[in-house]
Amino acid sequence: MSSGLKKILSFLFIALSITVVFFIAFSNEDLTNAFDAIKQMNLTWLACIFACWLIYTVCDGLNYWFYLRGQGFKISVGRAVNVALIGFYYCNITPSAAGGQPMQVNSMRKAGIPVGYGTMAVTIRFITNQTMTSLIALVLYLLNHDFVHQQLAGAIWIVRIGWLINFAAVPLVLLAAFKRNWVQRFAEMLLNRLDKMHIIRNKEAAVSKVTEVLDTYHTALLDLMHSPGQILLQFACSTLGLLSLFATTVFVYYAFGLTGTPWYQILTISSLLFVSASYTPLPGASGAQEGGFLLYFKDIFKDGTIGLALLIWRFFTFYLYLIVGVFTIILEKIILRREARKRKTNE
Repeated sequence: MSSGLKKILSFLFIALSITVVFFIAFSNEDLTNAFDAIKQMNLTWLACIFACWLIYTVCDGLNYWFYLRGQGFKISVGRAVNVALIGFYYCNITPSAAGGQPMQVNSMRKAGIPVGYGTMAVTIRFITNQTMTSLIALVLYLLNHDFVHQQLAGAIWIVRIGWLINFAAVPLVLLAAFKRNWVQRFAEMLLNRLDKMHIIRNKEAAVSKVTEVLDTYHTALLDLMHSPGQILLQFACSTLGLLSLFATTVFVYYAFGLTGTPWYQILTISSLLFVSASYTPLPGASGAQEGGFLLYFKDIFKDGTIGLALLIWRFFTFYLYLIVGVFTIILEKIILRREARKRKTNE
């Protein structure tokens, strides 16, 4: 399948998911007037929702900024946040979020950051985010164990699978750092088996790609281990950013004037929804996110508000990144043209 066709299918799928969300939000028979419900939402809590979006975005940018500044590169916080927004945009329009990291590395290259260091920056951010996603979800689950099982009931197996998939990246990355040869041999053995089963077309290319990824993870982890201060900054940014992302649902709940469920229980379900749906190989995890929200929060958002809550929550965690991402890409092009003209003038 050509890359152009993949993009078209991704945008069509996103358009379909938006249509479905709007239909769910405005066709709920339990809600007399959806438009009035939106108008009556508390503006203070809506501002808190936007603050969560902003904090998550800025923290993601700071992950890159702290690492690159530590390596001696002069990059502004604004440019680092720009890299984060580009990553969010391409992650949300490509299956399995495959386009985000390459486009971020390319954006950093345009800002004068060598590809090797750009790759390190996104790798370290991935490692810390995956670690903290798994840890936060596990801690919140253990603290609210009874509530989670009561709320999710038969869906708890989805949470367990999602958590295992997210957590699997952590030991694999650590093995890549400290027992790299083990992982290399295992990967080659697996690829040999897949090649014999005619599942992969080019075994040599696959082995080369695995080797490249392992080299990057190995170097990034060892580099990080020699900088304790950098480790603390990276994990602090990831923790604050992820908690802000999960807290979005809490403020959506308050914005509708709902009561009865403590904030920490909503935060817990929100984190479990993230680990359950984030691995879905669809643009922006569309379908899984929406379906998961309706399933996980069905007894929390009452009085027919769950459809509207889904719309508001999805806007700030998905649609807004698509909108801002387009303008970010345009802004980057303008900045690059100005810098090119400035260099020509100085010459």
